[in-house]
This record gives sequence, structure tokens and C-alpha cells, in this order.
Amino acid sequence: MAERKATRQDAVTQIVADWARERPELDTSPLEVLARLHRSFLRYNTKLNASIERHGLSVAGFDVLTALRRSGTPFRLTAGQLADSGLVSSAGVTLRMDRLEKDGLIVRERDAVDRRVVYSRLTDAGLAKVDEVFAEHLDNENRMLAGLSPSERRQLARLLGKLEHSIVDSGPDGES
Repeated sequence: MAERKATRQDAVTQIVADWARERPELDTSPLEVLARLHRSFLRYNTKLNASIERHGLSVAGFDVLTALRRSGTPFRLTAGQLADSGLVSSAGVTLRMDRLEKDGLIVRERDAVDRRVVYSRLTDAGLAKVDEVFAEHLDNENRMLAGLSPSERRQLARLLGKLEHSIVDSGPDGES
């Protein structure tokens, strides 16, 4: 019954059926994957933002804090290293660091050898904050994945990795 209800309420199923009726010559099967992925991302993003913002952080600031935390002791990176971490774009690093510094979560320090190099380092308050928020973040993500078994999670993770490679390998952005 629950499976039938989920299918009946699935907007993508209706969209695919509508296109099959209106343009039966088109292969709309990509929508069954990518539209669902997009809709899932939008819902995930809403829950992620709400969870992080409850702690007075933006998702972008949280990304900086987690990158610093993952770097290990002494929990410091340059702006370039933060940008290279994969989750933080170089364009917004300085603005994010300004806000985090103002909030007392990071400090900026010059390199002792090369004064041109500036590191951002977690403060004790920043370390405590990221540890607290990241633990809650994982709890939130586990709740969102509760409908999947551990085996299904592993399978989905593998397939999503394969999907990402397929998208990257599909050619330059904007071209088909």
C-alpha cells in the first residue's frame, strides 16, 4: 500500500505520462532519473539549510568550517586550499571567512616564514561549533535516508558516483 501511495503521489510519474501523451516519439526516460534527482536535491537542500541556519550559520560558512575541521590539527588552511577542498568556491571564500571571523569561529594568521601567506584557523569556539553542528548534520542526513536499507544506501552511492562520472564525461557544459 505504501509503495502504491508513493507512486501515486510521484509528480515525475505524472510528468513522464503527460509527455508520453503529448510527444510519444520522445524518450523521456532521463526524466525518471534526473527529475527525481533534482526534486530530491531541492528537498534535501531545504532541510539542510534549515538545520544549519538554526545554529546561526550559512551552508557556505558550514562548508568552510567542515573543511578546516577535516584538515586536522592545527585546523588551518589558506583561502586557496579552502577553494580546492571541493565544496567551497574561490569567489566566496573571503566573504565567508570575514563572517566566520566576525563570529569568532576562525582567526586569520600569517605564515611565520612567508608573511604573504594567510591561514584561516578554527578557534576553540569554531571547533566546538563545527563538531556540534556536524554531528547534528549527520543525524539529519540519517533521518532523510531512513527509508533505505544499508545495502540500498551503498548501491545508491555507487550509482550516484557512476552518474556523476557519466555527466562529467558527457562533454562540455551546454553542449550535447
